Amino acid sequence: MSRLRYRERIDPLLAETFERSQVTRLRHAVASRAAAAGLVGQRLDDFVLAVNELITNAVRHGGGTGQIRLWRGDGTVVCEVSDTGGGFDGAGPPADSRPAPDSPGGWGLRLARRLSDHMEVSTGPGGTTVRISAALAEEGAH
Repeated sequence: MSRLRYRERIDPLLAETFERSQVTRLRHAVASRAAAAGLVGQRLDDFVLAVNELITNAVRHGGGTGQIRLWRGDGTVVCEVSDTGGGFDGAGPPADSRPAPDSPGGWGLRLARRLSDHMEVSTGPGGTTVRISAALAEEGAH
């Protein structure tokens, strides 16, 4: 698969390279900026948890560093996390099945998929890029 392309014409809410020691700070920055973009309540909490899983996966499985981009699209907040690890073995990312009960991991992408409205994964020998999005509440909706 080819890497997903970031839409440069959109002003990012957040765009930076990160490493393991920055995960907590980055999670707080995502929460703040996604809230400012219009995500609220449980939708905000779910989105931040999904992004946290992606950035944690990037440092754990993708070479120790990653890149994050967060922006507001048409009625959505979008986050893209990329790493330069070796990509997934075989046919690509794992299916949306539950990890084995005795497995110490394997929940990250599954949680991100379930906690966001849409998820795309692109992987190969040069790394993996995951893009998730969450729809903003309609104006006037409560």
